[in-house]
Amino acid sequence: MVSLWDGSRSWLVTRHEDVRTVLSDQRFSADSRKPGFPFLSEGRRELATRGRSFIRMDDPEHAHLRRMLTGTFTVKQIEAWAPKVQEVVDDFLDEMTAGGRTSADLVSEFALPVPSLMICLMLGVPYDDHAFFQQCSGVLLDSHSGPDEVRQARDDLAGYLDHLAAEKERRPDDGIISRLMGEGRLSRDQVARMSLLLLVAGHETTANMTALSVLALLRNPRQATRLREEPELMKGAVEELLRYLSVVQSGVTRVATEAVQLGGWTIEPGDGVLCMLSTANRDEALFADADGLDVTRDARRHVAFGFGVHQCLGQPLARLELRIALSTLLRRLPDLRLAVPFDDIRFRPDKVVYGVESLPVTW
Repeated sequence: MVSLWDGSRSWLVTRHEDVRTVLSDQRFSADSRKPGFPFLSEGRRELATRGRSFIRMDDPEHAHLRRMLTGTFTVKQIEAWAPKVQEVVDDFLDEMTAGGRTSADLVSEFALPVPSLMICLMLGVPYDDHAFFQQCSGVLLDSHSGPDEVRQARDDLAGYLDHLAAEKERRPDDGIISRLMGEGRLSRDQVARMSLLLLVAGHETTANMTALSVLALLRNPRQATRLREEPELMKGAVEELLRYLSVVQSGVTRVATEAVQLGGWTIEPGDGVLCMLSTANRDEALFADADGLDVTRDARRHVAFGFGVHQCLGQPLARLELRIALSTLLRRLPDLRLAVPFDDIRFRPDKVVYGVESLPVTW
């Protein structure tokens, strides 16, 4: 067991098999209101308990709310967005390379704006406001943010989305917020909460995965060359990069509601559990040479998106964006390389979603 910031103790689950067991067993609850639920900081407790999203609920409440979005995020529906994703990727690359430029910060000029614009288009959120919601999400995902900071950022963003939902009710469009309001099954506050989750998760995770994936390929040039020569490998390579990088670094939290035997130990009711996705994805029992990057590996059993009924709703969108962004970068910038020494790159160890602050590149 490990000790948390508030003196409580929690089980740390690291093996791939055990992580999948916990995340698929209804005896482990995702409900943040249950006694013993583990919080990784005071700020995380504030975010998880005040204005809960459906990811902090159990079935049937969780399933009821999730079903309102599943039709939008099916593989078939998301693949229909492929031409638009390609257009967005090309537009940002055109801008990044305009006027004969040969260097850029890949995070601020490509990896972050691509998924940000896409989730804005899908939700019906004005992209012109991206600086505001990115600032709010930065606070919400910072492990060092205190409860007052988290409360303010969440309230600011929820208030913005509540106002936007009211506007969509008066002037409907084709976005998710407008559709949810038009269906009339959710209150405006519920629509705002659901939209907040989609907006924050929809750009932070993919943005960090894109930048880290590029960095990983630059550090493994033979793998990048293989993808340039055999672009049909990219779909599988995305799965391997998701496994290898696992940007949700701080653990997926659950609490036991019954006594459960796991790995030879008894987890008692009320015991907190941290499922370490990143460690599970490096489990040598399933992935040989797990610390190595191999774009030809069959990595489909990774748990980068979680597992069970709570696994990431937006994973088809993340896969699509990563596939198109990485393929296009490798094709259009064959001489892409780091513009600074690797040791000068600043990582984000204090964020819930791991990544780099910036990624200076040249070509």
